[in-house]
Amino acid sequence: MMKRRTFLKRGSALLALAGSTGLGLAGKAGLTGTAHAAGVAMPLPIPRVLDNLDNSGKTATFAMAVQQGSVEFFPGKPTSTLGYNGNFLGPTIRVRNGQPFKFSLHNTLPEVTTLHWHGLHVPARWDGGPRQPVPPGSVWEPEFTIRQEAATLWYHPHAMGLTGKQVYQGLAGLLLIEDEVSDRLDIPKTYGVDDIPLVIQDRRFFTNGAFAYVQSMHDIINGVVGNYLLVNGALQPTLTVHGGLVRLRILNGSNSSIYRFALRDKRSFQVIASDGGFLERPVKLDSILLSAGERAEVLVDFTDLSAGKEISLQVDQIGGNRFDAMQIVVDRPSTSSRRVPETLRPLARIPESEAGHVRRFSMETMSGGGMGMGRGMMGGRLTINGKKMDINRIDERVKAGSTEIWEISNRSGMMMAMPHSMHLHDVQFQVLSRNGQAPPPHEQGRKDTVLVLPGETVRMIVRFGDYKGVYMYHCHLLEHEDDGMMGQFEVY
Repeated sequence: MMKRRTFLKRGSALLALAGSTGLGLAGKAGLTGTAHAAGVAMPLPIPRVLDNLDNSGKTATFAMAVQQGSVEFFPGKPTSTLGYNGNFLGPTIRVRNGQPFKFSLHNTLPEVTTLHWHGLHVPARWDGGPRQPVPPGSVWEPEFTIRQEAATLWYHPHAMGLTGKQVYQGLAGLLLIEDEVSDRLDIPKTYGVDDIPLVIQDRRFFTNGAFAYVQSMHDIINGVVGNYLLVNGALQPTLTVHGGLVRLRILNGSNSSIYRFALRDKRSFQVIASDGGFLERPVKLDSILLSAGERAEVLVDFTDLSAGKEISLQVDQIGGNRFDAMQIVVDRPSTSSRRVPETLRPLARIPESEAGHVRRFSMETMSGGGMGMGRGMMGGRLTINGKKMDINRIDERVKAGSTEIWEISNRSGMMMAMPHSMHLHDVQFQVLSRNGQAPPPHEQGRKDTVLVLPGETVRMIVRFGDYKGVYMYHCHLLEHEDDGMMGQFEVY
């Protein structure tokens, strides 16, 4: 088995191959690649906050259209894109715990889509997975109550076999939940000023500016990995902030890349939240690893920087490229005395003794068997417990209100050693161990997505709520998901 530190140090050979084949701005018939950033420096775009149609604020009532668009990532080369209420990506949705939620999604695309609330505790009928398709021209109107602590979540399409393509073309956005605890904490919370959303995604392009989302067998196995990095839809933008504490809400919104985030001057930061919300107390790090779909909130102290001082956010694509993702410029020295809180919120660990059942899942990328035609592969590759997704099959049945331990093992074949990123719909879990070792402190909070490296077994404990119905579990490397690395669990 490949050890975690060896994988992270050397990178995956297959991801490295993906980083040097089929990437970059090159000929339309074929692609080449070297790490590169292009375009004129521009301010970091801040996704606008979606207007609540209920002016009283008693309910969270929103409307969006999913639509086709066009963006010039490179001057004079328009790229066909998709967006929510715009050309690319979507607005930020802000809600509160306990707030009734009403939504209207109008699909103006010529193909089916869905809208999945990634990380949200939500009734199964409104989950937005492949069981809730939104046909062309139709309107989807979910309605439920937000029942969750403060967290940085996100939304994206989840139509069967189309998730990777639609996310790549631009369909993604943030969903932020606030509550009484987040209200009380003395942390940066002025959206777009000192509380900064960062949607990080890599892309590759043809020379005419079109996205090079190629459905080759290589891309299905390795995931589509790009050598241009977008931050909130922009290439190498500049974020201007005041000195002092700044809060970065980081989403790895890429299709398949695993990123290590750090500041180029090696300064440390404080991790205050993972996928499902605040940690019990801040965790000091100088870099953080996030797989596709994972989020982290960090506090960075720029008090020591004088006006005009500039540093960059560095993003290492594991097995691929290194990017200076964006520049951060301080426009004036700090005038605030705010400090990082010592504690954030109580976070009781779920005792293993509470679990009444243990389920084991083997995520497999098998060599041998040969290649099939089209999207599928012969020999049972990219499977969970040897099975590919079947919308007519329920793989696991879980009792509502129960607590379980799920053991996720990455059993990639030696010649096909690939990372996977397991995501569970509806629930937040706690990681118990990685290969028998306690997880690092920043992974001990609530999570809905977890990286599982080749040879690893991750044990996690899950409390299933009172919502009943069918939900998904799957690899969040989207090309793996679309090829069938997904299953269904029914809460009864």
